[in-house]
Amino acid sequence: MTQLESAKSGNITPEMKFVAERESLSPEYVRDGVARGTIVITRNVNRDIDPLGIGEGLSVKVNANIGTSRDHKDFSEELEKLHAAEDAGAHTVMDLSTGGDISEVRRSVLEQSSVPIGTVPLYQIAADAPKKAKSFLDTTPDEWLEAIEAQGKEGVDFITVHCGITRESVKKYRSEGRALDVVSRGGSFSIHWMDENDAENPLYEYFDRLIEIAREYDMTFSLGDGLRPGCIADATDRGQISELIILGELQSRATKAGVQVMIEGPGHVPMDQVRANIQIQKRLCHGAPFYVLGPLVMDIAPGYDEITGAIGGAIAAYAGADFLCYVTPSEHLRLPDVEDVRRGVIASLIAAHAADLARRRPGTFERNLEMARARANMDWDEQIRLSIDPGRAKKMRESRPSHDEDACSMCGELCAIKVSKKKAKV
Repeated sequence: MTQLESAKSGNITPEMKFVAERESLSPEYVRDGVARGTIVITRNVNRDIDPLGIGEGLSVKVNANIGTSRDHKDFSEELEKLHAAEDAGAHTVMDLSTGGDISEVRRSVLEQSSVPIGTVPLYQIAADAPKKAKSFLDTTPDEWLEAIEAQGKEGVDFITVHCGITRESVKKYRSEGRALDVVSRGGSFSIHWMDENDAENPLYEYFDRLIEIAREYDMTFSLGDGLRPGCIADATDRGQISELIILGELQSRATKAGVQVMIEGPGHVPMDQVRANIQIQKRLCHGAPFYVLGPLVMDIAPGYDEITGAIGGAIAAYAGADFLCYVTPSEHLRLPDVEDVRRGVIASLIAAHAADLARRRPGTFERNLEMARARANMDWDEQIRLSIDPGRAKKMRESRPSHDEDACSMCGELCAIKVSKKKAKV
């Protein structure tokens, strides 16, 4: 039985107990959330990792993307990124490889990771087509499904499938017009295939077969937002919302069949529309966990998009988003390097913690209070230990020119805390 099937039967699994303990919640709360489809537990039956809970009432989780490209196929660097992401605190990692031996990269990532791993199977289908002396446009629905099943068998914990891109949703986005068209790779691949084959999207047409595959491995669907806005001008348009309506329908079908589902979301969204986007998703998709890219709240910060994504992520998570896909400084510019990965994870963790703190998640206020007390006591070791990025905090502390062990080099003897302590002793 899948986690969802067990939950619906009233059974509390060891995985539910584990998530409940980690989240400081009751096992029954987690079971009920899984049964209703508002919580997912991402772990393929073929993997031996700690189960991860994502969804309503749980702490906000962060995903890091890694993966090769056709221009950059350094296999060892992707594994270094994997470890950097995990060390920085990422809760999940997605392998989005499109270059080199994609299967080898994925298998190594699965073997070496200690967190749930996600993929976008369509990337490999498109990348491997030339190896079979054919175009991606000549691939068949059976080949798509076979590739997805192969990844489920290998142990992939969750997959992004762009099932909401249909002839209907494509027609609606095209009739409205966009400033930046389609920016999702999976979305653009699907639309190109549909146009050239004059056929419906196989991932939508054969969704029941997808359900059978996912149920066998208890693989979680992450229903992809192939029509997400790629710029502020396109946010919350007809194409995006029409796709979301379809995803809500598919979420109901999958949940009834015992398969866990998350919904992916935008994209580039101005601050004033972020909360509305969360509310619309939760309403149309029956409270399913919402997995958001950023969202990025402006278009004009290349090189700093981990910041634009963190701003949007904090607002989204406070409004009810459950899962943040990190954005790195290299977004829109190049394939991320190891340092980009680390910075992207930390930025999203900051956003997630800010939302958890505002949502009164257990332990968040207490951790911040501990930091305040450590600062009051000028206990630098404790301040570093409590930091989201202890390595960076320690490095900065050790680089100061001041020899004052109590204060930092910005204030020295003029430190407000030191002055206050002296006054208190008088």
